[in-house]
Amino acid sequence: MDIETKIELIKRPPTEEIINMKELRELLETKEHPIAYNGFEPSGLMHLGTGLISAFKMMDLTQAGVHFKVLLADWHAFLNRKMGGDIEKIKKVAEFFKVGWETLGVKNVEYIYASELIERSSYWEKVMRIATKTTLKRIQRCLPILGRTQDEGLTFAFLLYPALQCADIFELEADINQLGMDQRNVNMLAREVGPKLGYWKPVAVHHHLLMGLIKQERMGYDIDVNIDKQISAKQSKSKPDSAIFITDSPDEIRRKIKKAYCPEKILEDNPIYEIIKYIILRKEGSTFEIKRKEQFGGDIIVNLEEFEKMYKTGELHPQDVKKNVAEYLIKLLEPTREYFKTHKNLLNVFKEAKVSR
Repeated sequence: MDIETKIELIKRPPTEEIINMKELRELLETKEHPIAYNGFEPSGLMHLGTGLISAFKMMDLTQAGVHFKVLLADWHAFLNRKMGGDIEKIKKVAEFFKVGWETLGVKNVEYIYASELIERSSYWEKVMRIATKTTLKRIQRCLPILGRTQDEGLTFAFLLYPALQCADIFELEADINQLGMDQRNVNMLAREVGPKLGYWKPVAVHHHLLMGLIKQERMGYDIDVNIDKQISAKQSKSKPDSAIFITDSPDEIRRKIKKAYCPEKILEDNPIYEIIKYIILRKEGSTFEIKRKEQFGGDIIVNLEEFEKMYKTGELHPQDVKKNVAEYLIKLLEPTREYFKTHKNLLNVFKEAKVSR
């Protein structure tokens, strides 16, 4: 595969930002199989963001010849009070994550547990060295990676988190950090301290965060906190109606999509449009069939540009769009839904656990 094709795969939506393109090109020209990493706190049911959006980028990069390492950040989730701080439950959720991605089509990735890393003296040496090259203020700026603000009565454990995640990058020998936009600050920290410690400057590939289905959902953040709007509005496990989960039933998907915010003629801050842009029509040349009654114009097939134009002029009504988006997601998630119908034991951990954002 030529370099340009690889770059196009890495750039493909939901990729939103690459820091930077020159470094990415040089990396691909000098290393046949660079290493990419993304880390996930096993902390609840997978929604479209954690599930599909992340799965898409894993598959894009592996197709481009990248060796993708998925960090199942069990101890990070413990520090962040996920699953009630029960490490055994967290590990069970990690197994659910692995199976979930597999049902969505993810193959040929390497799974690594954070609990494997913390057993290595080389890892803790990196944590300490990173800590000497940054400031408390810089660490505090990274706190949104936990989905938390500085006003939540943070424990000291939260302040450890950015140094741990930064060390993950170098311990995993990642050339590319492929994470969501909410992880941007820690990726910039890694690019800043890496050369100071004799390491490298990882390329950052950030993907879009799929917004929640509820109007102007801000996930509880104070409006004065300097957190990107996209981060504060993303789908959340702790607010079930803000998200479509990969195990949702067809009726549940229809219900959530039906009540989702979808203003007529407006694409900005429209979560239904985001599903179309970043999931249904993310590939160049892809099309979406929208079935309508003849009295409302009949069935049509549109690409992304055509959809945007027709929606903004009112030629497409939100109700018709919602119905077709719901049916698309139902069909897309069918293999996952069917798998978990016969493997319900993987879902038992969620029955009594309290899920936090």
